Amino acid sequence: MRVVSPEEMAQIDRRAIEREENGSIALMERAGQRIADACIDMLSKVGGRVVSVVCGKGNNAGDGFVASRILSSRGIETRVFALCGESEMSPDALHNFMRLKESDARIEFMEDEIDIEKFASRIASSDMVIDAIFGTGFMGKAEGKYARAIASINASEKPILSIDIPSGVDGRTGSVRGEAIRAEKTVTFEALKFGLVLYPGRELAGEIEVADIGISVDLLETVPESSVYTVEEKEAELLLPQRKADAHKRECGSVLVVGGSAGLTGAAVLCARASLRAGAGVVTLGVPEKLNPMMEIKLTEVMTRPLPDSGEGYLSKEAVPIVLDICKGFDVMAIGPGLSTKDPVVDFVREVVSNSQIPLVIDADGLNALVGCTDILSKRKFPTVLTPHPGEMARLLGCSSDEVQSDRLNIVRKAASDWNCVVVLKGAGTLTAEPNGKVIVNTSGNPGMATAGMGDVLTGCVASMIAQGLSAFDASYVAVFYHGQAADLVANMDGMIGMVSSDVIRYLPLALRRKTQSYGGNGY
Repeated sequence: MRVVSPEEMAQIDRRAIEREENGSIALMERAGQRIADACIDMLSKVGGRVVSVVCGKGNNAGDGFVASRILSSRGIETRVFALCGESEMSPDALHNFMRLKESDARIEFMEDEIDIEKFASRIASSDMVIDAIFGTGFMGKAEGKYARAIASINASEKPILSIDIPSGVDGRTGSVRGEAIRAEKTVTFEALKFGLVLYPGRELAGEIEVADIGISVDLLETVPESSVYTVEEKEAELLLPQRKADAHKRECGSVLVVGGSAGLTGAAVLCARASLRAGAGVVTLGVPEKLNPMMEIKLTEVMTRPLPDSGEGYLSKEAVPIVLDICKGFDVMAIGPGLSTKDPVVDFVREVVSNSQIPLVIDADGLNALVGCTDILSKRKFPTVLTPHPGEMARLLGCSSDEVQSDRLNIVRKAASDWNCVVVLKGAGTLTAEPNGKVIVNTSGNPGMATAGMGDVLTGCVASMIAQGLSAFDASYVAVFYHGQAADLVANMDGMIGMVSSDVIRYLPLALRRKTQSYGGNGY
């Protein structure tokens, strides 16, 4: 599904208005209708008949005024709280406010400190609240009476329906700098907005409904230039590799995983096992030779390849020519999980990244080894995927994790362009970007994934999908989706708290199960 910026949506609105007989008023009327319908549905669930509608001064408020008029006409006791005077309202909001005054809705202006105190008690006596304070164009921090109104609405613990986006959330980044509405449901119009799919905005939005208000599909597809999308199960499933009835293991893809060091063997094991469970036919784990006996005990289906080490359980630079030679027999190499950050390992990684001639998936200490020399990435002639978490991304960029998290979308897009790589910025709502600027926002997964080793599992999944024939970009966002879906299965079947990375590996085959004509699978 397309995701647009507030600026792009404003441009779409302007073009739609030019095509409408009654312009912006007609669009606002339909938007208000969708809000009223959603409100009545929510009221039916709580058995209530009293709605408070809290409005600011822009077109978001105009949608609220329309919804209030419609609700009042349907016999719903509607209380409208205006946080500004008529002179401050936008033209369209004022037009619908004047129409609202002719209805049975009760209108109160909340313009000073005393009114805000009364407001809290009146909200508490309602059955639900409609938030029509700020729209998707909001930036910065809610202050003054607006901040106090938002705090009072949240404190009421009533079900909240937000119009377009929870007030206080930045529509461009999803960030929150002050008070922000915590909605039970958000109704947005025609397309998702950045602030609704990026955290923490995504969490505050609750259930999200994308409502049709009659804007043509061609505007939604041709106006936006940002190329940001979410991926849903049906779209991801279409990309899953299908096996022929007479398939053999090499046709299903081969993965070389290079990782592990003393004390960090688990990361390499998780990555290798995940590659197999995600569908690769052959997986070999290259490890420091001192650790090889241990790996042969830990792993059954995964083969191992001992590599020159320092004698202390981490790779030496002498492993470079061996890895460059053996990787030619594989479809893809995953490098980094558990490698360590010892100087010889850093040299090893840089040499392998610079000279290997197969696709690479780089994670963990593979990324740490590239700090200060990311220029070698843009010189590679083979597909490359980086899978950093915010801390690793910050180290690569020379900034803080907070800076990365405050502008994830622009950060990941710029990194992919600068490094000429597919970049997977992990975290809630993982972002996958390709160098041309296209970004996929992930919709699967849950907080139970916040545990050690999840990134290693994802690296194995990405490598597996590349080995099975998907492009680096498609492999990355499909792997992210099914990695999250496997975790959702764990949460539903075993529980979210206490989930570990190996649980996700165990559920990967079930997450990937689908209908095919080749072997008669039942699908999922």
